[in-house]
Amino acid sequence: PCPGAGPAQRAVDSGMPGPSPAAGLSPMKPANRSHSSSKTPSRTPGKPGSKIQSTPTKAGGDRYIPNRSTLQMEMANFLLTKENDPAEESPTKKEQQKAWAVNLNGFDIEEAKILRLSGKPQNAPEGYQNNLKVLYSQKTTPGSSRKNGRYIPSMPDRILDAPEIRNDYYLNLIDWSSQNFLAVALDNSVYLWNHTSGEIIQLLQMEHPDDYVSSVSWIKEGNYLAVGTSNAEVQLWDIQHQKRLRNMISHSSRVGSLSWNSYILSSGARAGHIHHHDVRVAEHHVATLAGHTQEVCGLKWSLDGRYLASGGNDNLVNIWPCTQGDSGDFAPVQTFSQHQGAVKAVAWCPWQSNVLATGGGTSDRHIRIWNVCSGTCLSAVDAHSQVCSILWSTNYKEFISGHGFAQNQLVIWKYPTMAKVTELRGHTARVLNLTMSPDGATVASAAADETLRLWRCFEMDPIKKKEKEKANSAKSSIIHQGIR
Repeated sequence: PCPGAGPAQRAVDSGMPGPSPAAGLSPMKPANRSHSSSKTPSRTPGKPGSKIQSTPTKAGGDRYIPNRSTLQMEMANFLLTKENDPAEESPTKKEQQKAWAVNLNGFDIEEAKILRLSGKPQNAPEGYQNNLKVLYSQKTTPGSSRKNGRYIPSMPDRILDAPEIRNDYYLNLIDWSSQNFLAVALDNSVYLWNHTSGEIIQLLQMEHPDDYVSSVSWIKEGNYLAVGTSNAEVQLWDIQHQKRLRNMISHSSRVGSLSWNSYILSSGARAGHIHHHDVRVAEHHVATLAGHTQEVCGLKWSLDGRYLASGGNDNLVNIWPCTQGDSGDFAPVQTFSQHQGAVKAVAWCPWQSNVLATGGGTSDRHIRIWNVCSGTCLSAVDAHSQVCSILWSTNYKEFISGHGFAQNQLVIWKYPTMAKVTELRGHTARVLNLTMSPDGATVASAAADETLRLWRCFEMDPIKKKEKEKANSAKSSIIHQGIR
């Protein structure tokens, strides 16, 4: 049937006025309608010589002559509305239908509809039992429960060759600068890899073939690189000009560890001594820290510059203050002797300045978390293998450790629960060193299999990353306002 026309307005193809509503003829296919508003009488279609007929004035006039002024639109609208309205039923009839439905089905059909177009869901009838209730009321099993952990790629993002890297547990041979340069010591040479462009630069090569580079460390700004050597030298290099600025000699044995605190460069040697160098002055050697009887293989200043942590082959961890004591000498404020092996892995927590993580060698294999103020061991976990390095994540409450025999893996740990998040495997020989990219998303691992592997294990969620950048920019603006 045509839209907008009720039974009283339907017409046959002959063009004659439609029957009365009581005629009950079946609707026909709609024909083309003229949209003219003219009042000119029309001839009947198909009969060229027939008599001219005027437009009917009754309801249900011929739709072929749409003269709106003579059509009763209100009547048509009423009929259409009435046709679409549901049939009125008396309350008695509704009650009878409900009683029949309850007797036949055991429930009222209207109240048992599953799919409803509107309104709130209806309550189940009293005493109704759902046979599937047990299935849907059970708790999810651990295997099917959704984990909230982020995605951590199990494969390295990139693998770089590191030929002739020295397989020596006590050395610190890689470091990543704030300007995105990765420094790698390969035997008697130091190479710089620009992570942004992929360019590789050979910064230096030792003059004597028997000498080798034993440690590297970037200054915080990333424009100077400190290099420790096997012949007891500490060199300072300008990266922009690729030029050696000075050669500081004060040790009597190889320098296996370095750490910066502003303009103070601390160096640990095989003899067990730690020297402070003020790189601004000619007389660079300003202090000596004597607290180890064997080689200092782990050395790290805290982020706030208050404490220096040192780990040695004598199984000791010493916490040194940044200032001298009353006697004029430097003495450790804490000494931890719980490790049963050499302590090379030392790392300060970035969000708790007094928390330190340390890892022991083959005969210890434990990772311990310390409060350096109280001197207490907050937690300890058995890593089941040699711990060579520890790095705290700046994006998550986690840290990563590098290991030796038998799996040669990297392990990510939750803090403070010390729960293992995941293991990253791929190295075929023991991991020697770890370092982190300036954005905190990538960890580089150097291993005795002569490869460097880059793992994107701490990549931030893009939304959280934007929020963090926004917070940092807000902090910096507050600082600048305070300076002004």
